[in-house]
Amino acid sequence: MNAKEKVIGKAFKTAFPMTIPIMAGFLFLGLAYGIYMNVSGFNFIYPMIMSLTIYAGSVEFLTVGWLLGGFSPFKALALTLMINARHLFYGLSMLDNYNLPGLKKIYLIFGLCDESFSINCTADIPADVDRGWFMIFVTLLNHIYWVVGATIGGLFGSLIHFDTTGLNFVMTALFVVIFLEQWMKEKTHYSSLLGLGLSLLCLLLIRGTNFIIPSMCTIFGALTLLRRPLEKAGGFQ
Repeated sequence: MNAKEKVIGKAFKTAFPMTIPIMAGFLFLGLAYGIYMNVSGFNFIYPMIMSLTIYAGSVEFLTVGWLLGGFSPFKALALTLMINARHLFYGLSMLDNYNLPGLKKIYLIFGLCDESFSINCTADIPADVDRGWFMIFVTLLNHIYWVVGATIGGLFGSLIHFDTTGLNFVMTALFVVIFLEQWMKEKTHYSSLLGLGLSLLCLLLIRGTNFIIPSMCTIFGALTLLRRPLEKAGGFQ
């Protein structure tokens, strides 16, 4: 094994254990998506190709209705932007980390999702592990989990029957754990408390699920304005 293979192998061994919780969630959610496509009359090729190329779970579920009903490109574009607008904020915070050469950068941008962002943003990567390869494997493994789950669901959807009630809680629980881990790493909690407070305020003012985008815009604006004092207080880690 040459030096480059050792670097890649060490990055994979470091990244894989951190993606195991994601694997559990993505396989089940991907399976549910594949089954949904199957019972809607689509061959397994559809969920396999769509999960591989779109790689945005909520949008993929919506495309089932778009494919079966009248397709409105402007409505699809607006909904897709609204659902995935949070990725704009993810991208801003990862500009330095994702500044890698060649195809690595392109794939990291394409494969950016909530779960990959959370791991790549918060993981304590050992000094002897290549950070670029680590982020590539986190993104790639999460992508594979999703495609495999969707393909299996598409293949065997007509044969599998299970109650998916409460399945989405897996992801909610995951993000709670990630937030708590980040909380425990912080020297001060100003930025976390600011995020919680502004989210709660937007929820009270707007109500419903529409509060998410205004919350993120408000948090982004507040953190941008308060960046210097928060940095002095140790609020940014």
